[in-house]
Amino acid sequence: MKRLVYFFVLLALISLACGVSINTNDSAQEPAAPVVVQPTQPPPTPVPPTPVPPTPVPPTPVPPPTEIPASPTPGKFFTEEFDNGKDDWRYFLTNGKDNDLDFYASNGLLVFDITGRNVYSYALYEPQVYDNVRIDVKVTNRGLNKNNVSLLCRYDANKGWYEANIYNNGLYDILYGYWNASQTGAGYEELYSGGSTAIRMGKETNEYSFVCDENKITLYINGTKVRSVGSEFGLTRGQIGIGVASFDVYPISVDYEWVKISEP
Repeated sequence: MKRLVYFFVLLALISLACGVSINTNDSAQEPAAPVVVQPTQPPPTPVPPTPVPPTPVPPTPVPPPTEIPASPTPGKFFTEEFDNGKDDWRYFLTNGKDNDLDFYASNGLLVFDITGRNVYSYALYEPQVYDNVRIDVKVTNRGLNKNNVSLLCRYDANKGWYEANIYNNGLYDILYGYWNASQTGAGYEELYSGGSTAIRMGKETNEYSFVCDENKITLYINGTKVRSVGSEFGLTRGQIGIGVASFDVYPISVDYEWVKISEP
């Protein structure tokens, strides 16, 4: 009987042991493989491109400042337009007061402004001396209508000069002028006087020409030949000149736009 009891007890123990083993096997699971979390890599920091320095451009060379030379003396024959002033022209009076004359260059014009009575003013082109020569001028009267415009050739302070005068009233004359012994005053001898309808009177622009060629002197007014006379005083060479004169009415204002000096 005891053996039977032992048998059942042993069987129960074996069953219990087997049940525990079976339960353990049923409920236990294989451990999951660990999930490896890769550390998050920060995005790479962008590396700026290495700056490429620009190809240096050599600076444009700046020439050293050039000194403005003094106005060169033109050739013997040329057209003076007074853009460089009046340095080559020297004025003088044969009558009147210096204080009554304003002689200047402005905006390409040579201007004679006269504010007194009986002022006979002239300007000589100093750098050259001529024998046979032609002088052409363009002049405008901007003041009152009582004055004259003068053209000179063969000016010699010791011997005299030839002079043509064109008046605003339509008259003209050709003279021989000369200084007195002390050169404090001048005298004139008339070679010819007359009138011409070619003269534009009043506040007008005129072109005059004066030719000294061998023993003949000729005056042209606005392209018209008005008179030729003989050079009976024997002047053969000298400077050329221009001028303006006032009489009993002033102020007088006349400007020369250009003076052309050429061969006859």
